[in-house]
Amino acid sequence: MNEIPRGTLDEQTFYEQVGGEDTFRRLVRRFYEGVAEDPLLRPMYPEEDLGPAEERFALFLMQYWGGPTTYSRHRGHPRLRMRHAPFQVDSAAHDAWLRHMRVALDELGLAPEHEAQLWKYLTYAAASMINTAG
Repeated sequence: MNEIPRGTLDEQTFYEQVGGEDTFRRLVRRFYEGVAEDPLLRPMYPEEDLGPAEERFALFLMQYWGGPTTYSRHRGHPRLRMRHAPFQVDSAAHDAWLRHMRVALDELGLAPEHEAQLWKYLTYAAASMINTAG
C-alpha cells in the first residue's frame, strides 16, 4: 500500500518533499563511494569500514532537514566543528568533499529548487569546517 503524503507541500518538511530517508541514504551512500577512493579524504575516516560514518552522516542530514531525530537521540548535539577538529580540514579537503557531494547530489535528480537549497547548505557547511590554512 502506498503511503499518502501528509498535508500539502507547504506543510511538508524538506525531508518529506525530497523523498525522505531513501533520498538522504542514496545521497550519503554515493558520497562515501567517492570518499572511499579519495587519497585526501579517506585518511580522515579512521574506521576501516566507512559504514558507521555513512550512517551518522545520513542520520544527521535527515534530522537537519526535518526527518526523525535519531541522530540527536544517539549522539547528542551535532557539534560539527568540534567533531571535525581532530582533522586538518583545509581548502583542498573542502574542495574534494564538495566534488564528491556534487556528484552524489547530481545523481539524485532532485527538483531544481530542492537541489539548489540542499547545495547551498552543503557548500556553507563545507566552508564552516575549514580549520587549517592552505
